Amino acid sequence: MNELRVDVAVIGAGTAGMAAFRAARLAGANAVLIESGELGTTCARVGCMPSKLLLAAANGLHDAGALAPRGIEGTHALEANYAHVLDYVRRERDHFVRGVLEEVEALPGGLLVRGQARFEAPTRLVVGGDTRIEVKSVVIATGAAPAVPDQLRVFGDRLITSDDLFELRTLPRRIAVFGAGPIALELGQALARLDVEVFMFGKGGRVAGLTDKPVRDALAAALADEFYFDPDARFDELSLEDGQPTLRFTSPDGMKHVERVDLVLAATGRAPNLKPLALDKAGIELNEKGVPLFDETTMQCGQSAVFIAGDCDGTRPWLHDAADEGKLAGDNAARFPDVQAVRRKVPFAIVFSEPQAVMVGASYDDLDTQMTVTGEASFENQGRSRVMRQNRGLLHVYADAKTGKLRGAQGCGPAMEHIGHLLAWAVQLELTLDETLKLPFYHPVVEEGLRSALKDADRKCYEKRSETPPALASAAGC
Repeated sequence: MNELRVDVAVIGAGTAGMAAFRAARLAGANAVLIESGELGTTCARVGCMPSKLLLAAANGLHDAGALAPRGIEGTHALEANYAHVLDYVRRERDHFVRGVLEEVEALPGGLLVRGQARFEAPTRLVVGGDTRIEVKSVVIATGAAPAVPDQLRVFGDRLITSDDLFELRTLPRRIAVFGAGPIALELGQALARLDVEVFMFGKGGRVAGLTDKPVRDALAAALADEFYFDPDARFDELSLEDGQPTLRFTSPDGMKHVERVDLVLAATGRAPNLKPLALDKAGIELNEKGVPLFDETTMQCGQSAVFIAGDCDGTRPWLHDAADEGKLAGDNAARFPDVQAVRRKVPFAIVFSEPQAVMVGASYDDLDTQMTVTGEASFENQGRSRVMRQNRGLLHVYADAKTGKLRGAQGCGPAMEHIGHLLAWAVQLELTLDETLKLPFYHPVVEEGLRSALKDADRKCYEKRSETPPALASAAGC
């Protein structure tokens, strides 16, 4: 048994783990990085980047086919060569993965330990069957893996996850997608725009993580215009008949359906990779799902020398938060027991479907409805959106009725990735509606839709306080 003694051991070489490892070393700690699986991060290998590459190809075909109303003819002859599309996605995906691999390969010898780690004691790890590591502190950053509901396993080898999709050599003619979260929506729409017939099934009416019902319904309606989409599916039977996945279900209009597809994609979320760690020996408290309880302002598990970061903590499953959490966990692991809290960035998530969806700041369900006003803007008649022929969607911004301070927003529509950033910055800077409306808005841009929502919220604030609002500068245009 090889024996090592280090200050910090980071378990997992994904986005959070790499950030924690860098932070610990920059703080002067003697640190090692432990990884049992493939290097390259979830984002680069099977997540953010390959999904956006597939979407880019699909949207290119879709946009070209939508040029006829503008007088551009001849686009009907375009078609997707599935083998070439998937090869392109993999080649570009591998470019992003190489960047991560080069950073790991540049590490001095002995800093990367390969093998499955498990706790033998709160400050002692065993890696594989041949290495024992005594540590002062540990960062758990083991990421997450696709969670596949048991009822879908009936489809056998016709069942794939998002991790498998990008390794296909061609695309199916028909596919059933289970799930209505960000991964399902992005991949499902990409496949539909590549002329795959898509049947998408959600559960409980949830769509893209949105909790604001009118916004959620607006997104669901837009997507349902492109492919079959039932956010609250009811199945009579799921089976594999003559090697073909067969779905018997009742649609929202009460009609009975039998659909046979070539593949089934389980995009029903990801579950933390924690079971192999033997957390019962880590001396930390776990919740009912077996995930460590921790302080989001320090990433510390209780008062222990164990920290956690990234998708495995079950909170914010987004790369920018994984990087932030990793850095925070690595900093505090290096200085343990002198742990320091920080103010976290506002929650911020984007779904890259079309319309795009965004969630910023406080969740709609957590707001005090008596003390909150909601400003609304539709993109149906918004000028720039109509010019782009992307005039679908709804934006809601939330503000404190007494102070006018922005609390959050949920929306779907064009350019939400950019509007979302503006809102996230405004919420984190604790700007009021009046302060935000004094900022410049160009014409004609989609951001004018944001201004409309802010104006609507500002007017409602003054109405709620029975005051007359100040005269707002009226911008010419749409």
